[in-house]
Amino acid sequence: MAHFAKIDPDTNLVLTVLVVSDSNCIKNGVEQESLGQSFLQNSANWPAANWIKTSYNTKLNQYYNNDGTLADDQSKVFRGNFAQIGSEWDPVNQIFWPIKPFDSWVKNISKARWEAPVGARPAYTTEQKNSTTHDYLYSWNESTTSWDLQETPKQPALTSEQEAAEQWYNYNPDNNSWELQTP
Repeated sequence: MAHFAKIDPDTNLVLTVLVVSDSNCIKNGVEQESLGQSFLQNSANWPAANWIKTSYNTKLNQYYNNDGTLADDQSKVFRGNFAQIGSEWDPVNQIFWPIKPFDSWVKNISKARWEAPVGARPAYTTEQKNSTTHDYLYSWNESTTSWDLQETPKQPALTSEQEAAEQWYNYNPDNNSWELQTP
């Protein structure tokens, strides 16, 4: 069985992904993209050239086994990523690009992924990783095209009495604190 992405010829966006049975894309024991394209042109009434084969097992230019583990044989990598509705087909680089997360992000062709123009998020310090009082999270700030570090106090643990009363904590960013809630 093979997967094919239906491509909008004007935008190169993926409109849908369909599965084609082996009997419609294999000849003499060899899977052939052109056979699947012809089958889909006839059965789905969309031009053969706008059906592009995609690999269910390829993500970020790496090939994975059916159990989700990284395959030893990376020669099976095919077209960067498995196509998804709304993703973009790049015919020049032969890559399906995931939906772009931010306007400023750029293509990393060798890894078939979008990356921040300033690079990966900074690493957390040992103190941040081991903090018992606060949680830390980097988030992308599109207006400054930079990574912002967010620091929040750790959520307090509920007492057994609070749990029995079905209380919970909600974080209030206005005063940077956790507030106990009662049903």
